[in-house]
Amino acid sequence: MHFDWPYFWSQLITPSNAFLVGLGLTVAMAVSAEIIGVALGLAAAEMRLSRYRLLKAVAAFYVWVIRGTPLLVQIVFIYTGLAAAGIMRFQDVTIAGLTIPGNLQAGILALALHEGAYMAEIFRAGILAVDIGQFEAAKSLGMPPWMMMRRVILPQALRVVLLPIGNQFNILLKNTTLVSVIGVSEMLLVTETINSATFRTFELYAVLGIYFLILTSAWTVFMNWAEKRLALGSKVIVRGVRVSGQEAES
Repeated sequence: MHFDWPYFWSQLITPSNAFLVGLGLTVAMAVSAEIIGVALGLAAAEMRLSRYRLLKAVAAFYVWVIRGTPLLVQIVFIYTGLAAAGIMRFQDVTIAGLTIPGNLQAGILALALHEGAYMAEIFRAGILAVDIGQFEAAKSLGMPPWMMMRRVILPQALRVVLLPIGNQFNILLKNTTLVSVIGVSEMLLVTETINSATFRTFELYAVLGIYFLILTSAWTVFMNWAEKRLALGSKVIVRGVRVSGQEAES
């Protein structure tokens, strides 16, 4: 095998426009799915901690189904299975002059649902890790549940869940390659298309791997910085009550 170094460096340093578009699409999909997944996960975590059995059962079923089936199956089921059953057919949508293809919508939805199930367990563990005294201190101030969660519990839980959330986003970023199976032109599909014309398989997939490594490494550096900043400002003051770590003092 002859490794074409000039071609490798040219693709790495000056990638084609198609690859850059695929790179942007990969990042956009990951960020969109993460935002939706975090919202779904937080809602599901609240439902699992609810005193209402129906809400707990619905959230537990959602987490069980999503975490118990492969993401690739979920992507194909949402895009192809639902359309075949006549339940939902994803059509291209134009928003502010930007056209979002149906397969991209399905891919983001599948990634978000998958991410939400894992985020639900991460948030649930973080909320349960907050000392019971923090709940009692907030209740003693007459805070309604939504305010207690927003101003007291979640800020403290965030210190626990920040690193797992960061790790989960890195996993999501790599999982975006799976949506290529439904024709979304992210980095993997673009690389396969270029390879079919050039047959520079080793060089092209080496470049693809390096770009993913750069993305995940950059995100890891950012999360380490965010974790240190959060640790510096970890104290939360609520209506004259200082809530920090495992203690509440007035």
